[in-house]
Amino acid sequence: MKKIVLTLVAVAAMSFVACKDNAADKIKTENVDLAAQRDADAKNLPVMTFEKAEHDFGNIVQGTQVETIFKFTNTGKAPLIITDAKSSCGCTVPEKPKDPIAPGETGELLVKFNGSGSNQVMKTITVTANTANGKETLRIKAFVTPKAQAGSPVKVSN
Repeated sequence: MKKIVLTLVAVAAMSFVACKDNAADKIKTENVDLAAQRDADAKNLPVMTFEKAEHDFGNIVQGTQVETIFKFTNTGKAPLIITDAKSSCGCTVPEKPKDPIAPGETGELLVKFNGSGSNQVMKTITVTANTANGKETLRIKAFVTPKAQAGSPVKVSN
């Protein structure tokens, strides 16, 4: 019994001595500097600020090709790179700028809609970029009148 108690006391003493290392001594200064730089760089992201996030084409005749331009400004602190622009269906085609947009500069995203569907139609365009969100969402809408019901064609402008 005495041996068991002495063994337990010896093991407990060794455990306390073994955990005596100071955690602060293990921190590498260069890793702290790299983490601080990474955190600072994360704040310097581009920001897409759109003049409008939705465009209404109004009343259009079915099959009428219409288009609009979504203008935006990079209000961030790094170049804006748009990697993709997709719509919710094939009837809407977005065309993204190919070159990066510098901070303070403006850009345009052209969106073409072929007038398919009928009645109230709403489509979304998802823009993928190197912003904090990673994705921005735009919308277009129109009231599409079937050709048989249409009187004269309606001209749509931006």
